[in-house]
Amino acid sequence: MTGHGGSAPTRHLGIDLGATNLKWAVVERSGEDWSVLGRGQRPTRATEGPEAVIGRLVAIGREALGRWPDIASVGIGVPGLYDPARGETRFLVNTPGDWAGRPVADPVSGALGLPVSLINDARAFGLAELRLGAGRGASSMVGLTLGTGVGGVVAVDGGVLEGHDGTAGEVGHQTIDPDGPMCNCGNRGCLEAHARADRIAEACGTKTAGEAVEAARAGDPQALAGLQRIGGYLGIGIANMIAVIAPDRVVIGGGISAAGDLLLEPIRAELGRRVRTTSLEAVDLVLAELGTWAGAIGAAVHGAERAEADVVGAR
Repeated sequence: MTGHGGSAPTRHLGIDLGATNLKWAVVERSGEDWSVLGRGQRPTRATEGPEAVIGRLVAIGREALGRWPDIASVGIGVPGLYDPARGETRFLVNTPGDWAGRPVADPVSGALGLPVSLINDARAFGLAELRLGAGRGASSMVGLTLGTGVGGVVAVDGGVLEGHDGTAGEVGHQTIDPDGPMCNCGNRGCLEAHARADRIAEACGTKTAGEAVEAARAGDPQALAGLQRIGGYLGIGIANMIAVIAPDRVVIGGGISAAGDLLLEPIRAELGRRVRTTSLEAVDLVLAELGTWAGAIGAAVHGAERAEADVVGAR
């Protein structure tokens, strides 16, 4: 089988830089088809500082090259803000250490001898779902990953929007209530301020969002009511995105998506009340398919596509 543009299949490494674990995946691209060849993880140990973490990124790269010596690129998903042109991190949420202005792409690239590019972890999630998961075949897509925060992604014409500084697609930081609670970003009334994990637990009367899902499944009235309320907030945010983007598909991922229809039904009800500019029958609302590995897979896809774009641009 020939690869993209008639060339041989290519292989690419993606690493998801999480506060707890560094997840990695090696993917193979053959034409428009993608497949996962291998994956794994190791502790981030972020408290040891950025240099130690970057050293572990390099170690993962070297181990992957030992198994797949023809790896052609590396993508790294980062949990926060970064400079895509300089390959530096700006602010990493919930990751200890001085990451402001920290070069990441260059030291990893220099150690491995491969092109390295950064991407926000939520955008990596969306890119993975777009190419290999629940977004396959969609031309336009909105994705939300629900967890400690509310990550977002917007894809148009088959590609994920990054914006001039990698921040496009921050669906969780749209204002849905101007008088709402403060968000960790400094704004008031963001979707994230209403629907992040601690708010879900609070609404459902549990210690954690995971317990909220379990309680709702068991029929607990407060948990069910809490998910109804959270689904309503998510529905408002998604309705806004539908009005602007008119996506083919909306993909919901992250740990809270395990609630399934207990969360999707109140979202659908809110969409029915608010979407007036397009037909909801043309918008599929679905759960993500790739689970906790989406960030690493998407980072690998991003690295592959960015390296190819750089080659084409240099011709």
